[in-house]
Amino acid sequence: METIASSFTLRVEHTGGKIYTEIEAVDSAIFVDEVHFQNAITNLMDNAVKYRKPEEPLDIYIRTWNDKDRLCFSIRDTGLGIKKENVKKIFDKFYRVHTGNVHDVKGFGLGLAYVKKIITLHEGDIKCESELGKGTTFTVTLPTLKEDNS
Repeated sequence: METIASSFTLRVEHTGGKIYTEIEAVDSAIFVDEVHFQNAITNLMDNAVKYRKPEEPLDIYIRTWNDKDRLCFSIRDTGLGIKKENVKKIFDKFYRVHTGNVHDVKGFGLGLAYVKKIITLHEGDIKCESELGKGTTFTVTLPTLKEDNS
């Protein structure tokens, strides 16, 4: 998470914003396909940058924590946000939220479907909370590796 956050620092600072990290997870050992997992997290960060409010600083807050035998993390941004009726569909293949008169954001509506598939294949869960004009939070939970005491 910290590596991906640092790779986005320049893009976010270019908007006048900042990335804040709060790493609280103590047990953070997870078994993932590193390439696909990093791609999924990068997609969430990239969307935060792409769907920011024009001419306003973008802040991104990354937090990790543990909940029982799960590693949890959230990526929260101060971007455009998503209408409630659209939040239900954002993980559907080919679905794209209508952004009005914004023509500089290209895509096929596959990014969040890919993210959801990768998280699900790793026995995890992802949810989205958003408020139009305020920003979006993606929260992911994944099982941590169990110690083998045999």
